[in-house]
Formats: sequence, C-alpha cells, structure tokens
Amino acid sequence: MNVAQLIAKKRDGAELAADEIAGLIAAYAADDLPDYQMAAWAMAVFIRGMTTAEIAALTEAMLHSGATFDGSPAGGPPNVDKHSSGGIGDKVSIPLAPALACCGVRVPMISGRGLGATGGTLDKLEAIPGFRIDYDYKAAQRLADQVGCTIVSASPELVPADRKLYALRDVTGTVPSIPLITASIMSKKLAEGLDALVLDVKCGSGAFMKTLDDARGLARSLVDTGKRMGVATVALITDMNQPLGRLAGNAVEIDESVACVEGGGPDDLRQLVVEQGAEGLFLAGVVSSIEEGRIRIAKSLDDGSAREKLAEMVRVQEGDLDAPRPRAAEQVVTAQRAGCVTAINTEALGYAVIELGGGRKQKGDPIDPSVGLEMLVRLGDQVEAGQPLVRLFAGQKGRDAAERLTAGAITLTDEPGDAPPLILERID
Repeated sequence: MNVAQLIAKKRDGAELAADEIAGLIAAYAADDLPDYQMAAWAMAVFIRGMTTAEIAALTEAMLHSGATFDGSPAGGPPNVDKHSSGGIGDKVSIPLAPALACCGVRVPMISGRGLGATGGTLDKLEAIPGFRIDYDYKAAQRLADQVGCTIVSASPELVPADRKLYALRDVTGTVPSIPLITASIMSKKLAEGLDALVLDVKCGSGAFMKTLDDARGLARSLVDTGKRMGVATVALITDMNQPLGRLAGNAVEIDESVACVEGGGPDDLRQLVVEQGAEGLFLAGVVSSIEEGRIRIAKSLDDGSAREKLAEMVRVQEGDLDAPRPRAAEQVVTAQRAGCVTAINTEALGYAVIELGGGRKQKGDPIDPSVGLEMLVRLGDQVEAGQPLVRLFAGQKGRDAAERLTAGAITLTDEPGDAPPLILERID
C-alpha cells in the first residue's frame, strides 16, 4: 500500500476502493501510519467528500479495528439504540433506555461526555451518587443482559481507530466533515451489535448543524450507512433553537429525566422519548406500527415501569437514584425590556453552563454536578420588563460570565414570534 498515492487519489476527487480504505485504517490503528499522512488524508476527505460506498467502507474498517458486542441471539430480544448529534438540555437517552427495555428490547448504549457547548450523557449520569460508567465491553454486555439496558462509556477495546482518528481531527480542523462524522458515529454504534438504530440529528442555534440543509445531509449519510451495513436505521431531524426541556446541567437534568419516567416532565422531552422509542420498537419489529410503539412507550412512562427500570439500571451500575442530588444557589436573570422571545442563542446557554463548572474548557477539568440553569421562557412567549427569563444554579465560579452569556442569549422584540416544530423531518 502506497499511502502517498491514496492521499493523492482522494485529493484529486477519485473514489477509493474498500480494500484501500481498510488498509489505511488498519495501518493507522496499528501505529504503522504517521499522523502527518493520516491528517493529510483526512483533509483530502474534508475537501473532496466521500461516496456512500466509501463511507460504508470507512465505517466497517473502523468498526473492525477492535472488539464488538455480540448480536442478538436467536430468539432473544433485538438490540436497539439511539444516537443524538448533541444539544443543550438533551437528556433523552436517560429516560428512553429504560422505557425501551420495558417494551421487550435490549439497549446496550455506549454514550459520551460533553463536546463543545453540548452536555454529555455520561457527565449527567455521574451526577447520580456512585454511578459507574467504565466497564469493559464484556461486562457491559452482561449488564444489558441482566437489566435490559445499560449506559456506559466506550471501553478501549471498542473502535480504537475512531479514538485515534477523532483526536487527530480535533487538532487538524477536520471535525465538521459529514463522511468522517458518519463513520465515527456509526462505527461506535454498530459495535454494539445492533438490529435497529434511531438517530436524532439536531438542527439550530444549539446544534453542531446550524441549518436544515446541513442536518439533512448528515441524517441521510447516517441512514444510508446504517442500511448499507444491515442495520434498520431511521433519523429524526429535531429543533435545537431552544434547550430541550427546561433544565440544562447535570444533576438538574437527572431530576428532569426522573420526572419524565414518572409520567411528568416537560412536554417536548416526553414527545422525543415517545417518538424515538416508537421508531426503535417499529424498526426492531416489536410493534406493527409507529402508533402502537407510541402507546407502548407512553404506558411505560405513565405506569411506573420505566421508573423502576431506570432505578434498577442505576443500582446495578453501583449508583443510588434516590440519593440527594444538590443544586447550587439560585440566581435569576430578568428581562431588561418587554417584548416577545423571538430568538434564543442556545449555544451561548451551553457555554454559560460550562462557565459555571457544569462542563469542561479543557480535557480533565472537574465537573460540578450541582450547577446549571432553568429556562423560564420559551420561543414565542410574551414577557414584561423585569420578568424572570432564566434561573441559574450557580456557585462562585463563573457566575458573572454565565449571567452575561445568559442575558445576551435571549432576543426580545416588539414583533410576535413562534416556536418551530420540535420534529422537523423524518428520514428513512
């Protein structure tokens, strides 16, 4: 294999063969390919893009660079999972995993930490006293077998090529590449041995994909790759022009997740849990229609079974869902004028949580689980001067910066405005 020729081939816009991509990834995972050549190849992909066949080949090569979970045994429950591209207040995985497990599927969920302004599911779960996320892949499979669902971090045995390539992309300006994003997401998810996958591609001011066209492009790439690799896949493009739910942070999002599995919580959070759960059940063949799936998921939220399943998952992962989760002192940000909430810079709200210590500015920064914010207004609301807009849960760290970011994130105008629909498109 002549790596320089492969770089030049992609630089010139040609399509690489599956064995060429496989050889490149295998060499990089084995430390037989220097970073400077892989960085050059990644930049060529960033500029030239990849065909659907190339993306599938890259995904498969990365998938098989390490261990994988076992698939569903004959007669056993199907393996189902979801993945979100990330947003502010997005805690859907936490109520969804137990709700799905109550409906006859197995959810071996590998999740991640915060990235940029967006919060991470693992950071939120670690706000539960004692909760453990670091299991090897065999132990994670046993947990999923025991409970029906688990949410853990990716162990070193899984998709090591992605871990190396992502770190390189992070420092070479090649993160926002749809082919590389697709292969990164799908290789990790397919390592779970899935039968069905539901994708939540966020779109708007608090998402990585700011426009509907960009979100649509990523969603189509993900769905095409999943189907090409034999996994039933669907994507929902959902709005992220305001936080999902009312609470953003870590412990506060656990509180809101618990409210959801107790049949309460914000309507938008419940809607996404029900819709994504219904899609997963339908793709896995557990229900005969999306509507039947909605009914099944909603019932698990309302009858207490999802609450019991979440508590069981937390318990076997060494946590205590009923232990106190403290919140920092409250501070209210108020409106400086009357008007209608016509825009929210949702990304700025995510950075406000980071300023308070609820996220990381640098790798290894400690997380303060007690901080966060509560949205007291939504897009389209009419407010009066002096009315509370956001409640901060803040210690001393970053309070002034968070208050400035929060106050500047909400646009009030004299013109009326409306909130966009929560689910913008379904791509299958």
